[in-house]
This record gives sequence, structure tokens and C-alpha cells, in this order.
Amino acid sequence: MINIIWLGMIVISLIAAAAGGRIDLVTETIFSSAEQAVGVAFSMISIMTFWLGIMKIIEKSGLIRLVVLLLRPFSALLFPRLPRNHPAMNAILMNMSANLLGMGSAATPFGLKAMQALQQINDDPETASDEMCTFLAVNTSSLTLIPTTVVAMRAASGSTNPAEIVGTTLIATFAGFVAGIITERFLRRFTAGKRR
Repeated sequence: MINIIWLGMIVISLIAAAAGGRIDLVTETIFSSAEQAVGVAFSMISIMTFWLGIMKIIEKSGLIRLVVLLLRPFSALLFPRLPRNHPAMNAILMNMSANLLGMGSAATPFGLKAMQALQQINDDPETASDEMCTFLAVNTSSLTLIPTTVVAMRAASGSTNPAEIVGTTLIATFAGFVAGIITERFLRRFTAGKRR
């Protein structure tokens, strides 16, 4: 679907440029945008390397384990039917911790492990369980303390204070997290009523 949207935007742009007699701008814009994209990508490499190194230090130092311990009581509220020592719970906690610390790439393998473990205890393999839906809402809305990718992109684009968004990102991700959980719980009750 997204490919169709992009194709539509390209075709409309070409038609508009041709109709306005400015088709020469298309080629000029393509080359200047490509050059700018390469420049941003190269400048992001150093910043992303720095933040990924910091996150690796956090992971190796055991701080992520401390975050897991802090999140354990909260996860019991989100997943009350899931045993505390179940492999799925451990993967969920590691995923939440990695997302919280801005390590999205490190969170992905834990998310996949969590879904596999949740599928193993799913009564109906053709339908996502309540726990799977809750985890999907938690993972998708992921509360984030340090938005490393956005900070890196802002720095690469020449921002004088790329980390100034940390506070607003925390508020936005918290609001998204709460909205995701509330929506998931509401839809769970709605679909439970339909199943009966």
C-alpha cells in the first residue's frame, strides 16, 4: 500500500511540474536531495556510534538488569495471567528495558522471543491472545527515556541542541503508552463481549 502512495506522489509531482513548465526543477531537486541525504547519513554515523556505544556500556554494566527489576512489578499489572518466571515475561521485560533506554535495535530480538513464547501458551494459535495484544501495544508505544535515533538525526541536520527533545519525547511516549494500554484494554473487553 505504501508503495502505491509513493508512486502516486511521484506521478502527481511530475504532472504538476510538467503542467507548470518547471520540469527542469525535478532533475535538479532529485540530485540535490540525494546529495543532502548522503550528507545526513554520513554525519549520523558518528552520533549513532556514540549512542550505541553508550547503550552497550549500559547493557554490559548491568544497568539494564536494574531496569528489569524496576519494571517487574509494573509488568505483573500488565500481564496478570502470565507467570512471573515464564520465559515470555523475561523477554518482555528485556524488550521494555531496551526500549526504555532507547536501544530499539536491541529490543527487537527480545520482542520476537516474547511473541514466540506467548504463542506457545496460546490456546488458539490462529488468534492472538490477550497477552500478545497487550505486549504489542506496550512494544509499539514503547516509553522512551533517551530517543537516540532522533537525537542523532537532529545533530546530523545541524541542530544546535539536539538533545533538547528528551523531555518532550518522554511526555509524548508516556502519553502514547497510556493511550495504547487503555485502547488495548477497551478493545479486549469489546471483543470478549463479541466472543460470548
